[in-house]
Amino acid sequence: MLDFTNNKQMATTYIRRTDGRRAPQGSRSNFGGSNGGGSRSGGDRGRSYDNNSRGGSSFGGGRSRGNGGGSRSGGGKRGHQEMDVDLSKLINKAKPQEDVPAYVPDVAFADFAIDDQLKQNIIAKGYLHPTPIQDKAIPFVLNGEDIVGMANTGTGKTAAFLIPLIDKVLKDRTERVLIMVPTRELAIQIEEEFYGFAKRLQINAVTCVGGAGIEPQMRGLRRNPNFVIGTPGRLKDLMERRTLSLGGFNTVVLDEADRMLDMGFINDMREIMSTMPTPRHTLFFTATLSRDIEALIGGFLHNPARVSVKTRDTAQTIDQDVVRVRSQDKLAKLLDMLADAKEFDKVLVFGRTKHGVERLTNDLNRAGIPSESIHGDKTQGRRQKALGLFKQNHVRVLVATDVAARGLDISGVSHVINFDLPATYEDYTHRIGRTGRAGKTGKALTFIGE
Repeated sequence: MLDFTNNKQMATTYIRRTDGRRAPQGSRSNFGGSNGGGSRSGGDRGRSYDNNSRGGSSFGGGRSRGNGGGSRSGGGKRGHQEMDVDLSKLINKAKPQEDVPAYVPDVAFADFAIDDQLKQNIIAKGYLHPTPIQDKAIPFVLNGEDIVGMANTGTGKTAAFLIPLIDKVLKDRTERVLIMVPTRELAIQIEEEFYGFAKRLQINAVTCVGGAGIEPQMRGLRRNPNFVIGTPGRLKDLMERRTLSLGGFNTVVLDEADRMLDMGFINDMREIMSTMPTPRHTLFFTATLSRDIEALIGGFLHNPARVSVKTRDTAQTIDQDVVRVRSQDKLAKLLDMLADAKEFDKVLVFGRTKHGVERLTNDLNRAGIPSESIHGDKTQGRRQKALGLFKQNHVRVLVATDVAARGLDISGVSHVINFDLPATYEDYTHRIGRTGRAGKTGKALTFIGE
């Protein structure tokens, strides 16, 4: 039996303006720096970026690129930085669901002043009552106001901007929206959500990411879609090819802006935004606030409303514990765990390097444990195939680098196993956030060297 230490943290919901009085905020836990590590993925002229590129990655100050297109995430010495370990932050007993007060929204989706067919599509997706971020953010977006939304992963923020922006386009078919995100997987997830909400509304979207053929994306852009969803590197590429011009885009969403900053996209973001009209309607979503993020907010937005429904650094519905193991025994320990197929029935394993992830996947398959991998060396098609096999339970284990930690909506993950430590505590929280979703209890285990 694993020994857990209960860890109580409080949720906070507040709204304020940049020119208004600041409401209290909880403190933010951070290990290994707030802007450490991360990968650049998403399409820079077909190059693949990951936090594990050949030649190593660097975390900290300036900018470094390893051989063969390594990660952009700061300078300093080469090698892979692991977060400083405070074991008390990696051990937590999930809080019983009945102990978590139910959120009571101000309105139902039916009460929003949006298109009737859009309302029907929302209901058809099973959405009746808004989540906190949707409840608080949608009215500001419908009113055409800039907004800073701060929310944890899995809180429904995609719908918080898609629903009001789809309604905006329905009211003016000439309106065009750019949605900029850090990773390919998040872009594809947003596109899937978009078409669920936009069914029978005769509006369309094009997703522009690396690791996928650029020609189909160029053909899609020539049809002047109302929504363009993309990663900064591929968007810049398309702009340089003169296939994408943002002069007609009056609305922009920066989703997971903190991650884009961590991944070294700041200059790309600024360059892309500089080609858009001003004034414009800007929506900015982030899981964390730092000085660098505040600087972006000041440069990109005008008098934004601020909505925060950030609850805590670690999910209440996740049992967390550490597993002490010698480095040479890690594989044997993992195989021993996965032998219990009844308990470990859908497992996401995180490794640090793409080569290590591929090696581990091969080891698991040789041991008779059906596994797939996703990392920066794989094309978008192969990554999507691996994710599909995992989602549909054709394989029991998905081994991934941190490219998979954000933006993936995978239901029913029983366990997250940190085979290797991430670079920062924020990366840790995003990793384990893949389990314990939709009111279910998840489990997260972290291997720690003896």
